[in-house]
Formats: sequence, structure tokens, C-alpha cells
Amino acid sequence: MTAPRRRRQPRQERSRATVERIVAAGRAVLIERGTEGLTTNHVAAAAGISPGSLYQYFGDKEAILDEVVTRYSDELEERVTGAFVATVAVRDPTEAVRRIVLALVDALAEHPALLRAVAQRMPRAGDDRRAAFARRVDALLTSTLVARSGGATRYPAGTVAWLVVRTVESLAVGFVLEDPPLGREEFADEVTALVLGYLARVLDPAP
Repeated sequence: MTAPRRRRQPRQERSRATVERIVAAGRAVLIERGTEGLTTNHVAAAAGISPGSLYQYFGDKEAILDEVVTRYSDELEERVTGAFVATVAVRDPTEAVRRIVLALVDALAEHPALLRAVAQRMPRAGDDRRAAFARRVDALLTSTLVARSGGATRYPAGTVAWLVVRTVESLAVGFVLEDPPLGREEFADEVTALVLGYLARVLDPAP
């Protein structure tokens, strides 16, 4: 597959407004029809412009998808980071973890079609946007673990954070996309218990 082609860069306000309409339409079509059902004709119709006008700014559907997914990923990052930071001052570990899990699930579940597109188009690699976001969350959790444990852990705090972040993210994505026979509250309770059970073991430096 060739790389998505973004064509003309909008310089005037009218052109920028057209690009925003295209991206908003692309998002709406993706949510309604999914990745496979999205076409440039569908997006142009939803944006109220001709296909020719769309092609001035986006060379193909891949370019539109790339822009939609990138913006959605930025939104997710902002929401999840904000939820994590908001729990830093929460002293009860159970409440703190549960709030983060619920915030993550709610953010991911808002638009499952967009989440699926992210999972398909941004498989985590060492240098991509998704991996960079996960590393930033790792750093936040590492700082919290060090502050609460005084650095006394069985493994380096960064390793503990990596395991927790990847586990919670994978479970939350699976919960939203696979729709298991488990309610939102139950899911949060079980994941919280899983995380706290692990932390109770690794934060105890005794052999």
C-alpha cells in the first residue's frame, strides 16, 4: 500500500475551512460505515463538495483516514492523560486505579469504529505515535510509583509501569472492540483488582 497522499496545503481561511469539512465528514462516514465502507465519494457527499474539490486536498481515501485517525489519537491522548493526572492526588489506590480504568474505557467506547481504525492503522511499533503516547503514560505512572514506594520495588519502577500500562490498555481495547459478557462496572472492578494484586506483590521489596 502506498503512503496516504495529502495534497494541497490550505493557506487561506476558506481552504482551511474546506479541509475541516472534509475531515469532519471523513470521521462521520468512518463511524457510520467503517474503514472498508469509507470512499472518497461518500466523504465528498457528506462534506457537501464535489469529489474534484476533495481531491485538491486529499489524494485518496487513505489520506483522509490518516488525518482522521491522527486527530482521533490526539483526542484520546488528551483525555487519557487528563484522567491520569486527575488521579495523582487520590490517596486511595483502589479508587485511583478504578477511575483511570473507567476513564479509559469511556474514552475508547465513545467511537468504537474510530478505535478499530486506530488499532488497524497504528499497530504499535517502537517509534510510532501510539507507542510514544504509551511511553508518556509509562513515565507518569513511573513517577507515581516512585513517589508512593520510595523506589522500593522488586523490579525497576519503569518496568512495573510498562507492564501495567500495556495490560490495562490491551484489556480496555479488547473490552470495547470484542464486547465480552461483562459490564462496564464489573470490568473496572476486575481490572482494578488485577492491577492492585500485581502492584502489591512487586512494590514489596521483601524476597
